[in-house]
Amino acid sequence: MKLGDNAPDFTLPAVDGGKISLNQYLGKKNVVISFVPAAWTPVCSAQWPVYDTAEDIFRNNDAILLGITVDNIPTLYAWTREISINKDKLWFPVLSDFFPHGNVAGKYGVLRATGESERALFVIDKDGIIRFLDIHDINEPPPVMELQKALETLNR
Repeated sequence: MKLGDNAPDFTLPAVDGGKISLNQYLGKKNVVISFVPAAWTPVCSAQWPVYDTAEDIFRNNDAILLGITVDNIPTLYAWTREISINKDKLWFPVLSDFFPHGNVAGKYGVLRATGESERALFVIDKDGIIRFLDIHDINEPPPVMELQKALETLNR
């Protein structure tokens, strides 16, 4: 995937039940997709709590965050409750790309040969176009300020 591409649609199961599709937000919200490699790992366990405390950045920029990982729902259920700031759940939907394994990560070009995804951020505008893309070092969380700047440019 590259900037200016149409973001591939997907439907994935959510930790809190039901299914979420990218197209349900088209025309309504900007979408940030955060792919993380694996639950319970130190960097992933540090990255999403930052987004949990930065909810205003997303809301102020008319955006929803979708967290995606290749882990299964029971694993994600336990992990997200452990890392949430209120020990209940994260404010944003967490989606499982477990079966078929890594299908959505593959569509976005971020599935590693080892089976986990890259640490990647995609900012998708309300028309479904990729406007920001960061395939980040797998051992470091991406800076939230860069994401905030990318979201703010959508509102200009």
